[in-house]
Amino acid sequence: MPGTGIFFLVVGPSGAGKDTLIDGARAALASGGRHVFATRVITRPAGAGGEQHTPISEAQFTADEQAGRFLITWSAHGLRYGLPASLADELRAGRHVIANGSRAAIAELAARVPRLVVLHVAAERTALADRIRGRGREEGEQVARRLEREVNLTVPHGVQVIGIHNNGTVGEGIEKLLSALDHAQRSLRVVRYPIDTWRERVAYLPPGSVVGAADYLGPGRISIEGDSRSITASVHVAETGPMLADDEIGLSLHAFESLALPQGTRVSIRRTPAPDSRQALREKIQGHPLSEAQYALLLEDILQGRYPDSEVAAFLVAATRSLSDSEVVSLARVRASFMPRIDWNEPIVVDKHSMGGIPGSRITLIVIPVVAAHGLAIPKTSSRAITSAAGTADAMEAVARVDLTAAEVRETVRRTRGCIAWNGRLNHSALDDVMNHITRPLGIDSNRWSVASILSKKLSAGSTHVIVDLPWGPQAKLKTLAEASELARLFETVGEALGLVVQAHPTDGSAPIGRGIGPALEVQDVLQVLGNGLAAPADLRTKALTFAGHILAWDPALGSFQAGLARAEELLLSGAAHEKFEQIVDAQGRRPSPVRPAALVHPVHAPGYGRIRHIDIARISEVARRAGAPADKAAGIHLAAGLGDDVAGGQVLYTVHASAASDLEAAAQLAEQASGVSQGHS
Repeated sequence: MPGTGIFFLVVGPSGAGKDTLIDGARAALASGGRHVFATRVITRPAGAGGEQHTPISEAQFTADEQAGRFLITWSAHGLRYGLPASLADELRAGRHVIANGSRAAIAELAARVPRLVVLHVAAERTALADRIRGRGREEGEQVARRLEREVNLTVPHGVQVIGIHNNGTVGEGIEKLLSALDHAQRSLRVVRYPIDTWRERVAYLPPGSVVGAADYLGPGRISIEGDSRSITASVHVAETGPMLADDEIGLSLHAFESLALPQGTRVSIRRTPAPDSRQALREKIQGHPLSEAQYALLLEDILQGRYPDSEVAAFLVAATRSLSDSEVVSLARVRASFMPRIDWNEPIVVDKHSMGGIPGSRITLIVIPVVAAHGLAIPKTSSRAITSAAGTADAMEAVARVDLTAAEVRETVRRTRGCIAWNGRLNHSALDDVMNHITRPLGIDSNRWSVASILSKKLSAGSTHVIVDLPWGPQAKLKTLAEASELARLFETVGEALGLVVQAHPTDGSAPIGRGIGPALEVQDVLQVLGNGLAAPADLRTKALTFAGHILAWDPALGSFQAGLARAEELLLSGAAHEKFEQIVDAQGRRPSPVRPAALVHPVHAPGYGRIRHIDIARISEVARRAGAPADKAAGIHLAAGLGDDVAGGQVLYTVHASAASDLEAAAQLAEQASGVSQGHS
């Protein structure tokens, strides 16, 4: 027989029914030959009642103990108990031993057997009393005294304890004991396996695994469960080193970190059943629409890792090709159900979103203080940049903390009516982690999928009114006005179905907005607008006021865009918006020293006279990122000329800022190869 057997010590208070359950298990397992049921040696006469035992005198017990004929001994209730030393031979032969024992003997026994599992049988107090009286050996005060005896169940590290609540019928109790025996025999010790599988969770079983490695191979996955933690993983058989014991399971580095249990912890595994959602996945891959209930099942199974990446990728490709309006609504609702929802208890809670992709365009840092100064609640959470030179959170972080907790966001909004925080700690979507892991390497993108993702987050954030900026242009995410207009319609349609008031506005995305590209440089533009400076970028100011005007129009006291725009201009010109911005910065946590544009600079000059006909926003962003943005918040580009400006030969088109000489040199070389600014004759 492979491996070493397990010693099962059955413990519990008098009356718990241990003997009855053991007798039932003995009958059920008699034909298997793998289990040995120990007969205890007790200094009790043969006809004294109770369990079947080997009777022995006190003198003979002492002599046998001194001769080493017992594996372990203990005393209880004026009697001496022993388990024969021959049980160790049974364990070495690969057989499992089941014995009725004492809780007080656990620590000593654990040191004498290769693996000890404690089966703790318990029952309610009334059941204990009835069973003790039913044995006929004790009554009255004797029963009460026995019930009062308490022995703390303490076990050494590494000893597995399985509880069995024996309050039902005898048959139910025996079934629980048999289930516990099977569970323990199939449990495995976690080993941190020295293989890095990056984001994929992989489990490794030895060829001779006690659970039968071949039973778990295949395209599906397994669930690994222990100590209230669980993960899913694919399974490989480790036929070469590092070698695993038959009762071990190796976890790849990512799987081990995901399970977050100490090495050596006992876990159980089970094949993840074929998901109920598999039919839905097949239907979507074939191009059929799915219901909200089907998406709920499917996305839950994807989130739990029950599908291999190949099948998830096939689903996502199909979803990018065919998603009806009603499916987008369903997706948004299901996605929102995976995130906690914030309730602000206010009639109007505003949020703003931009499809992004346009350098500069940092209007959020202007819109939020304008709206908050008016009095509407606008708890704005934003992302950091992924492929651009700055995101809203990156820019705000140049002057204040953005990694706020939910409680800190609430307090900031309570004090100032607005915030500009990073969304990574607030309405983070675990589903997005799974999806992005697959979509980004494959370049999968879908505007319809994005609408469901965006509005699900607005729903979970407690928003009631959402405004969406949809920049369009040759190099923007949305290429044409028609595409932007169709997406605006979808945003508003889905928003209405979700109970949100949504306005989506196509905007000019053909060129950068403002002059700064990079966190500190964009904040510099924002402060010039808020401070009503003469050098404030007019395009940034106009766009910010336009969006603020649309938002303020939701206030019933204003009621129209014209009134909202006038109110926004009033708040900006009066300095109220600037003051509100400073209040928000203080409430979130002002940086001791705001980040300033980097001191190392390189000017990029126009090669000759001409009017600026085109600014390549992708190239401009690439130069800014090469300079260090957004990781270096001081790095980026300051545009000296904009679309339509006439410039002379040698005139500065833009200035590159960097904190490190090597970054400046790399960005300068890129800019000199192709500046990204095209000129033509006026």
